[in-house]
Amino acid sequence: MSLFRKTAVLLLSITLAAPAFAQQLPVPPALAAKSWLLLDLGSNQVLTAEKPDDRLEPASLTKLMTAYLTFAAIHKKTLALEQPLPVSEKAWRTGGSKMFIRVDTQVPVEDLIKGMIVQSGNDACVTLAEGIAGSEENFAQMMNREAQRLGMKNSNFMNSTGLPDPNHYTTARDLSLLASALIRDFPVEYGKYYSMKEFRYNNITQPNRNRLLFIDPTVDGVKTGHTDAAGYCLISSALRDKRRLLSVMLGTASDNARASESQKLLNWGFISYESVALFAKDQEVAKLRVWKGAQSEIKARFPNDLGIAVPKGYADKVKSEFVAEPRLIAPIEIGQKLGVVKVTVEDKPYGEYPVTALEKVELGNIFVRLIDTIRLWFN
Repeated sequence: MSLFRKTAVLLLSITLAAPAFAQQLPVPPALAAKSWLLLDLGSNQVLTAEKPDDRLEPASLTKLMTAYLTFAAIHKKTLALEQPLPVSEKAWRTGGSKMFIRVDTQVPVEDLIKGMIVQSGNDACVTLAEGIAGSEENFAQMMNREAQRLGMKNSNFMNSTGLPDPNHYTTARDLSLLASALIRDFPVEYGKYYSMKEFRYNNITQPNRNRLLFIDPTVDGVKTGHTDAAGYCLISSALRDKRRLLSVMLGTASDNARASESQKLLNWGFISYESVALFAKDQEVAKLRVWKGAQSEIKARFPNDLGIAVPKGYADKVKSEFVAEPRLIAPIEIGQKLGVVKVTVEDKPYGEYPVTALEKVELGNIFVRLIDTIRLWFN
């Protein structure tokens, strides 16, 4: 797992506030769904959630993982947008929503991506899975390995489409990890494809099923899903005043309901919370003493901008304090914990953010080690 992913997973696990501050948190809306979660992507804070770890059928929300692996293959240059992929009989026969590709033809990868995202084509997903991994079964193994790397602890994928299978499941929390990773790791692809309102292929035009794209100009994705067991599901993301929120809504009763409940949750998040910038990318948080190292100091920094979401009206009551690890002795490895930034609001605990090393510190020469060993006896 990369340092960036490790940091993202760590931040996502941080609770919004300690019980001492809980009575002052905004009250979330009542929503008609089985499970939901609202994530502030700038801080990776969960603003509110209901049954976020219940295992549920993801339906076509599964296609976010198929897209993630497709974009990763393109970045690794094992797949190209203009590359034609053959349509197998299995892909052609796959039931559910389709982009209506024809068996024994070849379709460019970019058309398959649009068919998968805009038209939710199961046939497109199977074709991409076979093109990337040789078979959908092999691709499902790739999906599960990637899920583990992303920290999706309660997910298991059996196919690339989301068609029902008793061993195919995920959670609202895991889906928020996946969707936020897709937006973070592939921002160009996300911006290009997920806001498309329609796609025409094989003389058939199909609209994007995400109704929020048509009624809220700040919404630019993400994906719908539906089966009889899963109900109507929607992951949606909106960008307002440089703040991005991500809503995961699972198990509503209708197409209208998944849109209206998601809109309600997004609006509540933007109205009830505001962002507070804590540290800019690479800004020095602290300069720390390193013992027995080739260099005697290391800068504690965050790899990306760090901000938090706080209830409206509390921005000027935010304080942060860096608490270093007790002794840092070389060698220091990239990703090693250097300390933690503790955040309070009105002097009450609100969150903790680990700071890890962004650079190595090698072991010093024998004279440095000897001198520092003596110093440590008296320190």
